[in-house]
Amino acid sequence: MSPPLLRMTGITKRFGATQALRGVSLEVSAGEVLALIGENGAGKSTLMKVLSGAHAPDSGQMEFAGQPYAPRGPHAARLAGVSMIYQELNLAPDLSVEDNIMLGQERHAGGWVDHRQQRTEVRQALALLGHPELSPKSLVRELSVGTRQVVEIARALVAKSKVIVFDEPTSSLTRPDVVKLFEVIRKLKQSGLGIIYISHFLEELREIADRFSVLRDGESVGGGRLSGTTETEIVSLMVGRSVSDLFPSVSHTPGEPILSLEGLNGRRIPTDVTFMLRRGEILGIAGLVGAGRTELLRCLFALDPVRNGQVKVATSPPLSPWGRGAGSEESAATSTPHPSPLPQGERGFVTPRHSPLARIRAGLAMVSEDRKGEGLSQTQSLADNLTLSRLQPYSRFGWLDLAARQRAVTEWLARLRVKSKSPHQPILELSGGNQQKVALARVLHQGADILLLDEPTSGIDVGTKAEIYRLMGEFAAQGQAVLFVSSYFTELLAVCDRIGVMSRGRLRDIRPAAEWSEESLLACCVGLEGQPA
Repeated sequence: MSPPLLRMTGITKRFGATQALRGVSLEVSAGEVLALIGENGAGKSTLMKVLSGAHAPDSGQMEFAGQPYAPRGPHAARLAGVSMIYQELNLAPDLSVEDNIMLGQERHAGGWVDHRQQRTEVRQALALLGHPELSPKSLVRELSVGTRQVVEIARALVAKSKVIVFDEPTSSLTRPDVVKLFEVIRKLKQSGLGIIYISHFLEELREIADRFSVLRDGESVGGGRLSGTTETEIVSLMVGRSVSDLFPSVSHTPGEPILSLEGLNGRRIPTDVTFMLRRGEILGIAGLVGAGRTELLRCLFALDPVRNGQVKVATSPPLSPWGRGAGSEESAATSTPHPSPLPQGERGFVTPRHSPLARIRAGLAMVSEDRKGEGLSQTQSLADNLTLSRLQPYSRFGWLDLAARQRAVTEWLARLRVKSKSPHQPILELSGGNQQKVALARVLHQGADILLLDEPTSGIDVGTKAEIYRLMGEFAAQGQAVLFVSSYFTELLAVCDRIGVMSRGRLRDIRPAAEWSEESLLACCVGLEGQPA
């Protein structure tokens, strides 16, 4: 039996008081896809940064192609044959495909860049990846996300990489692009490359990976062949406890209407959207990328302009119990649900002005799918982010009551099990799953009655997903409502009371979740007639 292409043994890494890695070991063979699995904060990113030369390990050894391996930086790792394909692609959008692929590894002849040689190598790499039609002269900003990923992989091939790490590569891809990516990975595998594939989508891992290795709290806790391991066994390794149900159920009963949309039209999309959302209900919105799901939520929350149509919200809703910070001075400051009273509308509804502040005052709250760009202020602290939507309880005569805010924030971090050093830690230092928990804590602390959640489980681990599903159920059980956008049909079917489908900007076929299947949802998404399960 030939030795592994890559071997990492007893890798440890500490950042101050935080032990990020504790004796982690990992092996990858040529022509193999290894799935690296773990919750957010388990140590996957740190381990890959050690592999790529971004961090030096405190102890442990690495071997690559039978030789000791200790890169002094990412460039040295790439020269040695290790490449990283990150979730957020590292490309220069205003440069050509050729320039991006050859950046840092330009071919020279007589002191001049040899464009002919470069173009030949670029075309060979693109042809191997199944994209001979992609012109080396095309600007990267003109390409789709899936095609840009091909450019990243071509860069690794031109660099003669022997090991390629894919970090959450499908989080922003459509299903057709995912299929193409998997075809590319299979070609790389057949060429004898070793692949490390990081993903939270277990069904993806079964489709593409041979073996798996699980990290938990910075330690290797198990692994093996995927073919003989159940999802429950994998999740149990990830979370360190028995998991009988990935979708915790919280009993809730839909009641009277709380939100009404009538003929809502955005600048381009959505188009003529009409529906009713009820208290105690989780309404799911399925659809493909570009179908108008995000645009619908952005129009609802007044982030995007609306051409016409009406948004009506039930008047005088009771303040969500989530909004009261027990043990703090917040309770005394939250006897009314909103900063200012709303005018009475017809039949118990009002039409709030088209501004985010007015929508917040009407009881709406939104968690954006763009967690880093819109959902959180990355350079500010956890405390600042958590209270951004509702600072009033901690304001006294123009001064901020830091002690009261600290007590409430500490309680919220504990309630949502956020792993952090302190409430004053910058949000950018947290893992993706913990950042998402802070984003959810912000809207729950806001005391909202209607949650607009846009892909809230994207890019986070299964343990955190289960906590988010539980929070959604508890929110609905308190008499509030959730509008839940997701590309993951399995979770929509598991947690929603009703599901509607966005297709080409229109919302169609809202039905009880029990009347849908994954097949009928997909058929409706692509424009075919959705059939009940």
